[in-house]
Amino acid sequence: MKWQLRLAAAHREIWKASELQRMLAERGLVISAGKMSALWSGQPVSLKLDDLDVICAVLGCEIGELLVPEPDKVPRHDEPATPQAAERAAASPVVPRRRDGRSSPPA
Repeated sequence: MKWQLRLAAAHREIWKASELQRMLAERGLVISAGKMSALWSGQPVSLKLDDLDVICAVLGCEIGELLVPEPDKVPRHDEPATPQAAERAAASPVVPRRRDGRSSPPA
């Protein structure tokens, strides 16, 4: 997902994070300066759905304007997610283990 808060705000003539922070606080969403900076200039690691509702209400936008899917970044089911995962998959065969903690009988 691509986070586009700054672009959505710019479409509404909001150019400063502090201005949006004040508007959010007026609607009951008080955000610290550090978190606001992360929302404004970065990609948030997590965001509450209730907070997202307030952001959309303040900006008068739909969720699709803030979050844009990037399906090309998702690996296909037959591709490892990273080169390291591919190496691990090739190097170590899967060995089934008993769930009860006991060892398997000798072969």
